[in-house]
Amino acid sequence: MPAQLIDGKALAAKVREEVAAEVEELGHVGLATVLVGDDPASHVYINLKQKHARAAGIEARDLKLPADTTQDDLIATIEELNSDDSVDGLLVQLPLPDQLDESRVIEAIDPAKDIDGIHPFNAGMLYLGRPRLVPGTPLGIMRMLAEYDIELRGARAVVIGRSAIVGKPMAHLLLQANATVTVCHSRTVDIERHTLDADVLVAAVGQLHLVGADMVKAGATVIDVGMNRTEDGLFGDVDPSAMEIAGHMTPVPGGVGPMTVAMVLKNTVSAARAKRGLVSRVY
Repeated sequence: MPAQLIDGKALAAKVREEVAAEVEELGHVGLATVLVGDDPASHVYINLKQKHARAAGIEARDLKLPADTTQDDLIATIEELNSDDSVDGLLVQLPLPDQLDESRVIEAIDPAKDIDGIHPFNAGMLYLGRPRLVPGTPLGIMRMLAEYDIELRGARAVVIGRSAIVGKPMAHLLLQANATVTVCHSRTVDIERHTLDADVLVAAVGQLHLVGADMVKAGATVIDVGMNRTEDGLFGDVDPSAMEIAGHMTPVPGGVGPMTVAMVLKNTVSAARAKRGLVSRVY
């Protein structure tokens, strides 16, 4: 029997409804996005975030800076937004033009407004098991697993990829949910030996059809984070034939992608609640 599809679009719509209800309760939630340069993909992502933020009642400010913006000018913009009390969440779209130091820019963001969850403070809090703001993709995956009643306690989980925005935070969240976690990467020998043992498999490397059906344990939950654009369309890191083996699986597109945007909005509300001294669920 083919795997049950994990519908990211439908769940993202549900999360956005939750966000809208929280915004109404809070009265005002402000988001500022900063885009430097003219990268087409970045424009698409920013427009999506702005569109859904406004639809949820968030006051969304969209700052677009020229590609030749200097480090000092970008830091000054960030510091201004840090000190603006009407801004609850701040997001600088990555990647940045080559002349800008990405690490310095991330570290300039107020951790309490870091809705991408990539400031060293937030990364450190996640590592300590006390998550504050967490990157949207792994956060969205955890919400998916919860929504579809995927048991993580005692499960064997394998994450392929060790990036700071998906692989590493994903591993920490799974570990905190009491899964036994293995992280595989480009230097891992015999990846199949690990993936075939996985009750939950997260593929997040950006390599077309890296994971074949023969690498998936029967009945496993497979989360495909890959977004690989080809002449024939958009495909993931997992070969679609794995649908015949897995128990649950996310589609590409329509799986993890919509949830990432929705959880950025959720983080914005979480930041607004924290500023007011109110408790908020991580996901």
